[in-house]
Amino acid sequence: MAHARAMADVEAELPPIVVHRATMRVIDGMHRLTAARLRGDQEIQARLFDGSDHEAFVLAVRLNVSHGMPLTLADRRAAAMRIIRSHPQLSDRSIAFTSGLAAKTVGSLRRGMGSPQVEARIGRDGRVRPIDGAAGRRAAAQLIAEHPDATLRRIAQEAGISVETARSVRARLRAGEDPVLDRRTRPDRGARDSERQMTVKLPQADPSEELRSLLDTIQRDPSLRYTESGRMLLRWLGPRVLVPDEIPLSLSHIPPHSRLNLASMARSCAAAWIQLAMGLEDEYGNTAAAGGMSG
Repeated sequence: MAHARAMADVEAELPPIVVHRATMRVIDGMHRLTAARLRGDQEIQARLFDGSDHEAFVLAVRLNVSHGMPLTLADRRAAAMRIIRSHPQLSDRSIAFTSGLAAKTVGSLRRGMGSPQVEARIGRDGRVRPIDGAAGRRAAAQLIAEHPDATLRRIAQEAGISVETARSVRARLRAGEDPVLDRRTRPDRGARDSERQMTVKLPQADPSEELRSLLDTIQRDPSLRYTESGRMLLRWLGPRVLVPDEIPLSLSHIPPHSRLNLASMARSCAAAWIQLAMGLEDEYGNTAAAGGMSG
């Protein structure tokens, strides 16, 4: 309700909500709908979505990951698991993009769930790629033997592989090598999976990806973007957020006499952010409590 009230205070027109045409359920925009009701609006702009219930759920997750109140890690993991069950043919990267997780996290969830086996998966680009690349390579080798003048693009399309894979197959054939990559020197997939399951107990989200998702959500918040104080906050926030994997960690290039000063500065900044977080959480708790009493 705090988020909806903040949106209700914005004078600008609220962005359209998304509604599932078949059921008239709100796919995206419950906070906007609540804000419109708080403002006393009789109507709100809406876009209608045609698709199945499963497709509506996938769209709801994708939209809520990219804007609005951030989904928790538990929410995103639960959403990814539901999508894996309903759409096992989607690739790990495609589900990761939809749910706001890392692709390797989705892969770990899929293995832990014992997802149904499929021969091919659909990537983010909509292309279908076989899980077992050996079959595609053998088909490409046969096409190259039968049509030596065929372009790599044609071979790739007919064999269901990428152009780069087709180029690799042709190069191996010209070198007199087996077109299927030699797996004898690499551990079997099952062995790799079992080893991975032994060493990784719980899939972990990428902290850099989660931080980017939170920052993107804040920057898209209309209650901040459409008010002067909100825009000032966004301008102030931008250069002050450090994403973990973008922090230069080549410490060997930092002069020894500067390291302690840099460490002290980092600790001071961290302490300031912690103090800010505690103040915001306390203020939010007091506001929520006051709202509950007045209700």
